[in-house]
Amino acid sequence: MFGNAILQFVLPLYLLRKTGSVALFGIVSALSFIPMIIMSLIGGIIADRKNKRNIMVILDFLTAIIVLVYVLFYKNISFVPFLIFILMALYGIQGTYQPVVQSSIPLLLNKDKIIQGSSIINLVNSLANLIGPAIGGILFGVYGIMPILIVSIICFVFSAIIERFIDIPFDENVSSESIFSIIKADMSLSIKFILKEKSILGKSILIISAFNPFLTSMLIVGMPSIIIKTLNFSDELYGITQGVIAMDSIIGGIITGILSEKLNIKNLHYLLIAYTFSIIPMILALSYTTASLFTYIIISTMGFFIMIFAIMFSIQIITFVQIQTPPRIVGKVISCLLGLSLCAMPIGQALYGVLFQNWLNSPQIVLIGAIICSFIMSIFSKYTFNKLN
Repeated sequence: MFGNAILQFVLPLYLLRKTGSVALFGIVSALSFIPMIIMSLIGGIIADRKNKRNIMVILDFLTAIIVLVYVLFYKNISFVPFLIFILMALYGIQGTYQPVVQSSIPLLLNKDKIIQGSSIINLVNSLANLIGPAIGGILFGVYGIMPILIVSIICFVFSAIIERFIDIPFDENVSSESIFSIIKADMSLSIKFILKEKSILGKSILIISAFNPFLTSMLIVGMPSIIIKTLNFSDELYGITQGVIAMDSIIGGIITGILSEKLNIKNLHYLLIAYTFSIIPMILALSYTTASLFTYIIISTMGFFIMIFAIMFSIQIITFVQIQTPPRIVGKVISCLLGLSLCAMPIGQALYGVLFQNWLNSPQIVLIGAIICSFIMSIFSKYTFNKLN
């Protein structure tokens, strides 16, 4: 995850510095995201049919080899196409990796420890995404891109070697069918299980698929829009807010792990209600003044709490899906969960981009819409989970 994070931060930055083309930067970023969506959907199918440990080892060695080829032959390789290839491979590997890791947790832990395991995975991911760009930015500014590529190769090789010692229970599932037939059959099986045999999972996936575009995207798009455009504060202050929000992912994971034995899926709607109440001070601050440090502090502080509630919400949903799904198809179901939520994220970000642009001087109007979405979701989640045994 650290190797992935440092490359995903530095390579697009390197492309922008090298070519100076913002348009090319946007196109490459879009192309890179496609494999992640696709592999998030089918990665779980692979995870359920193959040895999960071996999948992780192969993916890490493969990434190390790809980056090593670039290091050895970068002077003789067309820069832009190969950079696109590396980024697409990285995002595709990340999309495959997540279902493999998430579907391994129920096989390694007792049910009462799964939520703690998910919290640790979230913590590691958050640390990687926090430390990777920070170290990558320093190394890139001082030494250029080559040391970063070497560091990432070491990360992937080291990870692959360690993974060889992981013992994940696995039953060989041999089939003579083509890969396309397997994917079609497995997708049909998982969808049937989600919609008919365990309809509660379908509702769970619907909740998180709505949460990401309507609530998480509000934070991702809204914070820079409000702080930089509406309040006219500096990039440095926005950077401080982003650092605080990045730390929230770690804090939220720690809190969820500590409270794991006390958390109950029946009470999930309380997190959404807390999310709703955290937006209200933002609206009040923006309604009375749009150019004060006090407003900035309120916005950043409430963003801090919102992200914590969002992390706790997501971990509980994923843990619930892991517990409710049989091990033989847990990878497929997790793939559906991650894939659908990923597909919805660009939609939410585009929607909020248009809304905040149209109401740049009155962003509280958009925030009121987010409150309405949060309240509707809290009612739906309460109705969905309240009758569970």
